[in-house]
Amino acid sequence: MKKITNLILFIAMTATSVFAQTLSERQLNLATIASLEAQGDLNRLKPAIIKALDSGITVNEIKDAFSQLYAYTGFPRSLNALGVLATVVNEGSTDGKTWPEGKAFTTPEIWKDANKSLKQGTDVQTQLCGGKPFNYDFCPQNDYYLKAHLFGDIFASDQLTPAEREIVTVAALSGMKGVEPQFTAHKAGAVALGNTKEQVDELCKYLSQNGLSNIDNSADANSGDWNIGSPNDAYAKYFIGNSHLNPIQPKNLQDGEKTVQGYSNVTFEPGCRNNWHIHHGAHQILICVSGKGWYQEWGKPAIALKAGDIIDIPEGVKHWHGAQKDSWFQHLASHVKVGENESNEWLEPVADDVYNNLK
Repeated sequence: MKKITNLILFIAMTATSVFAQTLSERQLNLATIASLEAQGDLNRLKPAIIKALDSGITVNEIKDAFSQLYAYTGFPRSLNALGVLATVVNEGSTDGKTWPEGKAFTTPEIWKDANKSLKQGTDVQTQLCGGKPFNYDFCPQNDYYLKAHLFGDIFASDQLTPAEREIVTVAALSGMKGVEPQFTAHKAGAVALGNTKEQVDELCKYLSQNGLSNIDNSADANSGDWNIGSPNDAYAKYFIGNSHLNPIQPKNLQDGEKTVQGYSNVTFEPGCRNNWHIHHGAHQILICVSGKGWYQEWGKPAIALKAGDIIDIPEGVKHWHGAQKDSWFQHLASHVKVGENESNEWLEPVADDVYNNLK
């Protein structure tokens, strides 16, 4: 179960993120609930649904968004999200608060004629692909499902516009792992169906800033099992970019009791890394827990890092570590004393040309 502290963090980040906004609150709220539906994060989905309803999105519009997403995220997550929506509506009714149902769902006329669904869906898919017909001859049944059902039957509902449907789709795909090709394709498709490129770029930035994207691992970092803690202000001068620090107290120890092996969770935002530095009198151990990062020792190639990797940094070795350019990154850090006096020697920043050329 997600930690209550992470729910509070999400709400705070949502309230305080600042960027040049061209997307409407309606679009951002649709994106938020779509991403949380895709993640299966029902704890954060409930307050996000309430916020969406309070902003003026109707119950039937949210139903339609979650129904559409079964084609991308599967029936279980779609049905679970609809279940949360039903709970919100029922609890609101019990408490004397109701939200507009909105325009009633009506069966699209093309549902009565499979050929019309196929024709309309083919036209929508062609537009989404920039005017170039897409034919998935390798698997004809999937080609039919995409054209006739997804872009035909589902897109025929008049609850949401095609542009809004692509906002919902991009946000949902952003919340999933292993769907980068589809995410990239739908970013272009969102523009083809009526959004501007600036709006789509803003959408992706919003999802990352608010811990809603698994494309760049921000969802794992901001709402996963390792709380990011507070801005790492005390060491900010030794970092390029933003980092966060969360000292970890062993669960079995009481306040005031000290552990023999201290750990801290360090979270790096995309592109963030610390300066070259040396640990004197101690080994440093890094245990990577989420996202993608880098570790490099002076004079040696950089090592790409992912969750589950461990780095043992010998005493006296000049090195640096941090996030990859397109990903949040978290590791646990601990020190094993090997000398009388422990100290950190902070050195020069990692040069941009060195960092930007890492592959």
